[in-house]
Amino acid sequence: MHAKMTRLLSLSSLAVALLAASAAARADVQAPVFTAQPISDLCPAAADARNYTTRYQQNFTTLVQAKGDWLFRTQEDLRTDFNTTPEGFRRMKQLHDAFKSKGVELVVVYQPTRGLVNREMLTAAEKASYNYDKALSSYKAMLGKFEQMGYVVPDLSPLTDEHLPASTKGREDFYFRGDQHWTPYGAMRTAKIVGDTIKKMPQFDGIPTREYESRVSGRMGKNGTLHNMAAQLCGNTYAIQYMDQFTTEPKGEAADGDLFGDSGTPQITLVGTSHSGKNYNFAGFLQQYTGADVLNVAFPGGALEGAMIQYLGSEEFQKTPPKILVWEFSPLYRLDQESVFRQMMALLDNGCEGKTAQMSGSGTVNPGKTTELLVNGKNGIIDVHNGNHQIDVQFADPSVKTFQATLWYLNGRHEEIKFEKPTTADTDGRFAFELRDDADWAGQNLLALEVHGSTEPGTTPQKVEAKVCKRNVFPGVTQHTAGL
Repeated sequence: MHAKMTRLLSLSSLAVALLAASAAARADVQAPVFTAQPISDLCPAAADARNYTTRYQQNFTTLVQAKGDWLFRTQEDLRTDFNTTPEGFRRMKQLHDAFKSKGVELVVVYQPTRGLVNREMLTAAEKASYNYDKALSSYKAMLGKFEQMGYVVPDLSPLTDEHLPASTKGREDFYFRGDQHWTPYGAMRTAKIVGDTIKKMPQFDGIPTREYESRVSGRMGKNGTLHNMAAQLCGNTYAIQYMDQFTTEPKGEAADGDLFGDSGTPQITLVGTSHSGKNYNFAGFLQQYTGADVLNVAFPGGALEGAMIQYLGSEEFQKTPPKILVWEFSPLYRLDQESVFRQMMALLDNGCEGKTAQMSGSGTVNPGKTTELLVNGKNGIIDVHNGNHQIDVQFADPSVKTFQATLWYLNGRHEEIKFEKPTTADTDGRFAFELRDDADWAGQNLLALEVHGSTEPGTTPQKVEAKVCKRNVFPGVTQHTAGL
């Protein structure tokens, strides 16, 4: 037994010696050293607006390098003029007054730009060339113009020129460094101001409340849209930016599938852009800071009007409109898009639902072909003047998201129209819109409606019907009547 133990100890000593020798040998071998050089500048192609060729790319005209991985867009992030045309103001005022007549108060959340909020991330040269004072003055003036039109407008200007403590910088930025969206922290800070504003509204009185709390529920990684555009133009690659994600729930209650508890249909609805999507928890933070249930109908890719048009056409809005409608959008979107307001106003009136049809027709639209759906004069010419009529088109296939047509008038004049719903929208195949009534169009008398079939590959014949009816006149809403 003693001899056996001696042999084992000898073997153990040998093993220790061999391990020590191996470690010494490894110590003499140098580990490989890797270095990575950060890309400090965009390529020259990024500064040339001609390289932004597609409609999507033109949203990023033109990228400029800032500190670290921060990128900015000259036209959008560094804009110094916030405004719209007289027609845009007319339409925005008209929309507000139409909602008001239905007992719905609109709250406009008009986002400050990345330049206004994060200008400290600009390089010294870009910061010097960016007229921050002019931009802030113009932004505040636009908020005032919304108020003059009757909207409730939270003042988000205190969020501008952000200087975060060193302990939170990079982790709680308002905007992503390479993306146009706000971070959940940006959504949180915005929701605090918006929520405080909503609670002061007379319409908030009587809305059921309870206590909500938000908590970090995970992490999100963001491949920024600005970074992706830089990659397309320059071949640059950027690190993914990670950010906290949040979930908001009634305090002391676990999520149980009953989204709004016993309070019934929420009396506050949020429509907006992708900023109001689930990733950023803006709706949740609104619930936290108002204490009220919020119905969020926003979806990614909806732009200015996508969520609004889808919601206005829903049975939910038509039967139980909210007391307060929060409309979130950025200065990126033009407010004088005539086709947008024609659809919104018609859907506020629920198109031709429940109204007498002045003209009606149905048929099948074949791919790449034109179908005459409505004709004035089959039984004598009737009065279908633009200024007081609208059209309601319904495809049998609810997935149809594009409507193209030609409107012909008795004097030979015509108008080409095209309405497109976002690919991300859960559509119903319906397109309701007012006949054009700006400038001298109000006096035109409709002759015919021709619907054009899609030329997209894989398109099949589509059954469709259309009606023309008189608009309801919203109390207090000024209508164009020129030529009538």
